[in-house]
Amino acid sequence: MTGDKSIHCNPATRHEFVLLFDVRDGNPNGDPDAGNLPRVDPETMHGLVTDVCLKRKVRDYVQAARDLPIFIQSEVALNTLKQEAAEKLQPELTKKEREGKRLIPRLRSQMCADYYDIRMFGAVLATGEKGDRLNAGQVRGPVQLTFARSEDPIIPLDLTITRQARTTEERMETGGTEMGRKPIVPYGLYRSHGFYSPFLASSDGGTGVTSEDLKIFWEALEHLFDLDRSAARGEMTVRGLYVFSHDKPLGNAPAHKLFKRVTVEVKDEGAPPRAFEDYTVIVDDNDLPDGVKLTPLVAD
Repeated sequence: MTGDKSIHCNPATRHEFVLLFDVRDGNPNGDPDAGNLPRVDPETMHGLVTDVCLKRKVRDYVQAARDLPIFIQSEVALNTLKQEAAEKLQPELTKKEREGKRLIPRLRSQMCADYYDIRMFGAVLATGEKGDRLNAGQVRGPVQLTFARSEDPIIPLDLTITRQARTTEERMETGGTEMGRKPIVPYGLYRSHGFYSPFLASSDGGTGVTSEDLKIFWEALEHLFDLDRSAARGEMTVRGLYVFSHDKPLGNAPAHKLFKRVTVEVKDEGAPPRAFEDYTVIVDDNDLPDGVKLTPLVAD
């Protein structure tokens, strides 16, 4: 396959990518409006995994494996993190700036520098208490992901489980077996597309993404589920990560045409897929458009 060893880590040019992952006997992304059943397109019954879910796994990996600060998290209030960033600024903020009467570009830049996920995905930074809003506006991130959609229809199962443990003495006295539910997908191969814009990533008006940031991002996608194991999610594995890199910021070819070069075919149309080996992934790297390089980072 065609590929330069470093071009996919160049923050000054455009990239698109195809991400393939599968799940066996697990729930990749439950829908709280449907009893936590796996998300589906009700017209086609194709499985769905939201972009927010995928970004969460990237954040969790980066925080755990690289020990980098993450803004969107549950440990500290977001306004507190903004206040901490404001305290680093020199000279200090004026009263008008603190009261949110003007956008604070310096605070925006400081938070992009402090938090990996703001640099990559962006964030809303106009929140705050009345009288001390610390208005840093809204940051548009250079990396965007689509919903992941399964290659074939899935059948969400809602399995009954039982338990003998009791949480209180009163419940111990009732005897019998308590019942519960466990929603799963028997098997599904999912596909998501992603985009990277160098114009939103530049240090001049952008978020300041570096080549190391991109390297970490690809690493996180390669190991997306390695640090996120649980009984509820079953076996989830990244099966393919194909990066199309352009040699100029505006790009050399439409993204949708590049995505068509990665196709997935089921081997036996008469049998429901139950393993990755039931599929064939075909990558067409012949006669790529001038200025486009393909880097297969994962190709099972």
